Amino acid sequence: MGSFSIWHWLVVLLIVVLVFGTKKLGNIGKDLGSAVRGFKEGMKGEETPKHSAEKEVNPPIEGANRDRR
Repeated sequence: MGSFSIWHWLVVLLIVVLVFGTKKLGNIGKDLGSAVRGFKEGMKGEETPKHSAEKEVNPPIEGANRDRR
């Protein structure tokens, strides 16, 4: 009585599918996967996103002469 057998888990899975439907469960899986992927990218380091954010904030001005003295 301490652990569940495979039949218990199959019944639980069947009830979950009946309640939520396969489409909604698929969407939940996609959302969870993208959240985990974003978390992993965030844990790799903050140096790469900083550089890309700087480029977006301060785009180069066309025709500007940067070597003015």
